[in-house]
Amino acid sequence: MPAFQHPLGALPSRFRRSRVLIVGCGDVGLRVARLLPARVRVLALTSTAGRCETLRGAGITPLMGNLDDPRTLARLAALGTRVAHLAPPPAHAGPAWWLDSRTRHLLQALRLRSLPQAVVYASTSGVYGDCQGARVNEGRPVQPHTPRAHRRVDAERRIRHFGRATGVRTSILRIPGIYAPDRVGGTPRERLRKGTPVLRAEDDVYTNHIHADDLARAVVAALWRGRPQRVYNVNDDTELKMGDYFDLAADLYGLPRPPRVSRDSAREQLPLMLLSFMGESRRLDNSRLKRELRGRLRYPTVASGLA
Repeated sequence: MPAFQHPLGALPSRFRRSRVLIVGCGDVGLRVARLLPARVRVLALTSTAGRCETLRGAGITPLMGNLDDPRTLARLAALGTRVAHLAPPPAHAGPAWWLDSRTRHLLQALRLRSLPQAVVYASTSGVYGDCQGARVNEGRPVQPHTPRAHRRVDAERRIRHFGRATGVRTSILRIPGIYAPDRVGGTPRERLRKGTPVLRAEDDVYTNHIHADDLARAVVAALWRGRPQRVYNVNDDTELKMGDYFDLAADLYGLPRPPRVSRDSAREQLPLMLLSFMGESRRLDNSRLKRELRGRLRYPTVASGLA
């Protein structure tokens, strides 16, 4: 499918009055900002003073504040006509380990004055849990298995409640593994060089991916086109098991294919975080992304994106 210059096509005059607030302006946030036309004012929340120069260099107005400290967020009220919430939940444990306090603090701040027109939240496809390789659309009930996924479910619930209670158009993007050759840690090259094993074919799991540029396009499209209180799977068209993905990458990079091991051997050799990704198998359906957001993938497969 041909690439497109801008995820929204011809931009209407009302963009001149638009202010996009990016919360969590890392790699994907910077890509979102680059997609927006010059007449859209872009602001970004940061808790690190050293990031301000980088943001200004990208044409973004930095705002100092910390999602973990709600007292620093009051100035966000009414600043953004559209809000992209790309910040991860806190990595805490404890009695309320399943709660995303950062999303709660942000939504409290947005309520203080005039409300934004739209809020887009970057969630994870991990909220579906292990689907045993089944094809998964947005109507499937969530079944989180990890603390990280539980916190994302809590954030999704808060976002949807905020939309219903205020009339703000909210969109939730469920995102799998993000990659891009120009993204730090955005390719499997380092893992291949280390010789990290993958599961043998009979134990392997389906994995899903999205190029960082296509994800940024989906965020922009959802800011203007997302339907009220709607969930979207944001993934490419690839259907590969994890081991086959690393084999493909190894062949593209001219590196040795990774060794294949049984699941029992993997438990002895691999860290818990990596094992958690090997314990969930699903094939995400991106039909709604294409139909409702009119998203056209510049990199429809990992083969085209990695190359």
